[in-house]
Amino acid sequence: MTTRARSWTVANFPPPWSVREQAACYIVRDSSGQTLGYFFYEEAPDQRSAAETLTRDEARRIAVNFAKLPELLSRYGYFDFIFF
Repeated sequence: MTTRARSWTVANFPPPWSVREQAACYIVRDSSGQTLGYFFYEEAPDQRSAAETLTRDEARRIAVNFAKLPELLSRYGYFDFIFF
């Protein structure tokens, strides 16, 4: 593994990751409070179709699944390979 690949470790994004709802988006953060992702949604159907944005439920499901990545990767043995 190269030095570059090893520079991105679990210490940089410690689990567990959490999901919080804000105005028009869900935010995924690691246990240190670092923001890992924003998942935006639009509740008004007419604006959603024009901009092709996610519904609130779609954004929530994606954010929750994204937050599960450390657990899923470690369960199947990929965590050590990807993060170390």
